Amino acid sequence: MTHQIRRSVRRTAVVLAAVSALALTACGPEEAPTGGGTAAPSATPSKPATPSTTPPKPTTPPKPTTPSGSPSEGSSDPDFAVFPCSTFDVKFTATLAERTTSSYLLKITNKSGKPCKVLDYPIVTFGDLDGAATERSETHPGTDIRLAPGESAYAGLMGGVNDGKGRAVDSIAMTMNTASDLEQVPLKASTPGLYVSSTASVTAWLSNAEDALSL
Repeated sequence: MTHQIRRSVRRTAVVLAAVSALALTACGPEEAPTGGGTAAPSATPSKPATPSTTPPKPTTPPKPTTPSGSPSEGSSDPDFAVFPCSTFDVKFTATLAERTTSSYLLKITNKSGKPCKVLDYPIVTFGDLDGAATERSETHPGTDIRLAPGESAYAGLMGGVNDGKGRAVDSIAMTMNTASDLEQVPLKASTPGLYVSSTASVTAWLSNAEDALSL
């Protein structure tokens, strides 16, 4: 009897040990690691960053700079777009001023509908004679003359004293200095008995008749 009881107790102990082992095996994987072990990665994926819905502002390129001294559109200079006068822009007359020296007053008037600039000297030739009047450099005003429509400029023409070495002509022809290769039609004026000597000369264009004849 005692022997059977011992066998029964031993069997019960074996069953309890087996049950305890199964319980420990089932719980083992779920236990968190201890000590310096590496933590398991989270099973929940991280959310991607939400892109911004505001578009970037465009950058404004810098404005180009205008080189110093270069003409630019909208210049404050009133003569910026004014071109030199040609014979197409003016009407021309020659009036006897002093017979002894065969001096004539040359006059041009702007007949166009826009301003033009008068440059330097008239280019004067004498009838069928070769050559042109000599430019009197001391009469140059140093600046161009701006002619509005209807305004005039003047020059003095001196044929010279009759020294017996020249010739008389009945007409002259005039073209303008345009600082270009523009072809012009010469403007003619009647000059009855104009004596042309070797010293025939012309002043620069000036703003008034008195100055043109006094130089």
